Amino acid sequence: MTEEPGQETANDLVINRLVDGLVSKFLRLTIAKKLLLGFSSLLALLILISAYALTNLNRLNSINDSILLTDLPVILAADEMVDLIFSEELYSRRYAVFRTEEVMTLLQERNTEFKIQLERIRAVPEERDFPVQDIAALHEQYVNLLLEASGSTTEASTTFSEDYDEQIKAQQDELIAVIREMGAQAQRDQNAKTNTTASIGSLAFKAAAVLCVAGLLLSLLAAALITHNISGAINKLREATEMIARGNFDIKPDISNTDELGDLADAFVAMAERLKHLEETNLDTSPLTRLPGGTTIEALMKKRIEAEAELAFCLMDIDNFKAYNDHYGYAKGNELIQATADLVSKAVAEHGAEDDFIGHIGGDDFVVITTPDSFEAICQAVVDSFDADIPGFYNASDRKRGYIVGENRQGDKVDFPLATISIAVVTNKDNKSLNHIQFGEIAAEMKEHAKAETGSVFKVERRKSAGGTRKDRKKKAKTA
Repeated sequence: MTEEPGQETANDLVINRLVDGLVSKFLRLTIAKKLLLGFSSLLALLILISAYALTNLNRLNSINDSILLTDLPVILAADEMVDLIFSEELYSRRYAVFRTEEVMTLLQERNTEFKIQLERIRAVPEERDFPVQDIAALHEQYVNLLLEASGSTTEASTTFSEDYDEQIKAQQDELIAVIREMGAQAQRDQNAKTNTTASIGSLAFKAAAVLCVAGLLLSLLAAALITHNISGAINKLREATEMIARGNFDIKPDISNTDELGDLADAFVAMAERLKHLEETNLDTSPLTRLPGGTTIEALMKKRIEAEAELAFCLMDIDNFKAYNDHYGYAKGNELIQATADLVSKAVAEHGAEDDFIGHIGGDDFVVITTPDSFEAICQAVVDSFDADIPGFYNASDRKRGYIVGENRQGDKVDFPLATISIAVVTNKDNKSLNHIQFGEIAAEMKEHAKAETGSVFKVERRKSAGGTRKDRKKKAKTA
């Protein structure tokens, strides 16, 4: 009966689903389980081959034992009994001539040896249909006939009568025929068993060869499948690593494994994303303070504004820094910037939140992004720390005098006060419509107002709405 096309398609679909299911289960196995599965199949095949070989070897041993312990003893005993039958006839005829006890003893010994051979046949381990009782009965009749014939002779006639010769001949032929048939049966059984052993050996060799070839193919298939699965994933990871080394951090290796290599691929993707972030951060990081720069600041502001978070954008600038830098040199100027970065970081750590941000736009400008609830404490701490620590960067005479003498942009001698810090703060607590550009513009405007003040200060502006009022707030540093 032929299958309909639709039925054949349905069968193919079932087979495909089964194969896909097995492949999916295989891919979900760990590497150790995959290797164990491959070795288990080989172990199962080895056990099968060993069991088959041992079973056939046991059969061969049983057949050989049957030949050695049953067939050969019966064959040898049959040949020996035939010889003993002729020997008994010979000694009975001699007794008829010589009538000595020695000849009679020899005749009796042959009779005993015949019975011993019969006992050997009876003692074989297999239950075989050997005519032992018939042979024993025929032999007893044969011996009695010989004794009767040898006792009937006289001095006038030392040979058996013709009648006795015929009886002895007939009895002898009947007995030998039964014995030889028994031996022939044992010989046929031996030949059959020998042929069976040859067949078993040949079949065992062929089966072992087939199983070995199947095992070799199975091992090659398992090794190829496991190796392809593992090496394929490793090669993809290697290629992805090379791509990352070239700066392509968006690479995602196409690895469908759900084993350790799949976990490694997931970790690799996470690492690539982290490296991309670090690369972007490092490209935008100040080499002097190791703080992120303008690009990172802008990206962070956009992200938090999109999340509608309440922000306080603090723009910090060192007053009279150029004069200090010109007077003491770039090395001392760099030290002053690094010290400012440290004290800003300390203030944020002590008074801010974990996700507060510190950036270095460049030169002597810094940014702190915090919350409306934290900026005041942070800015006040920055102002206090700056006024307490920065005077130590001046020499004693300048510090005592309270200013340094320098030139302005027009080349005129001018007295520049000791460096202070001006901070402009812009929040969106009352106006969530501010974007990152507006934050920067308002902060720059507020910074100019702050720099116009004397000493370290921070000025705060809150925009309630686009058309609302503007409220300024100023904090001055504490003076000793």
